[in-house]
Amino acid sequence: MAIKSTTKTTKAKIPAKGAKPAKETKAKETKVKEISGKYFYAVGKRKTSVAQIRLYEAGKASQGIIVNGKPSNEYFTIERMNNDVKSPLAGTGLEEKFDVMIKVSGGGITGQAEAARLGVARALVLFDETLKKALKDLGYLTRDARVVERKKPGFRKARRSPQWAKR
Repeated sequence: MAIKSTTKTTKAKIPAKGAKPAKETKAKETKVKEISGKYFYAVGKRKTSVAQIRLYEAGKASQGIIVNGKPSNEYFTIERMNNDVKSPLAGTGLEEKFDVMIKVSGGGITGQAEAARLGVARALVLFDETLKKALKDLGYLTRDARVVERKKPGFRKARRSPQWAKR
């Protein structure tokens, strides 16, 4: 029996004449300056997400809402979640008066947005105690305590029992 040996050679792809080289796409990064000065600090939580809020009074060069070093509309790409974070400021009419630095961690994007909303509302109350009734009426100061139920032994999920067979 003869043993065949095969060698495989690969040729580098050469672009055709007149073909344009593939463009490298770079993500557009927005530069965000660190805000300094006096601020009001609060923490908001939802499910397993935690949001740490620093509420600064806006100066001449207003930054708006910054989440984990990115503008809010870049971090929360879904418009509803972006509006969720802004809603306590919009509800009190103080959108242009504050710059907000938010540091979120844990959970998913929805939990993070709702944690940030609670934190912003709590920071606004620290800024001005008279806003508490308006924010409470809008439902922004209520902590949503619902979390995922734990799995129990002998069950497939929290309450789902294994399939039962008679025979």
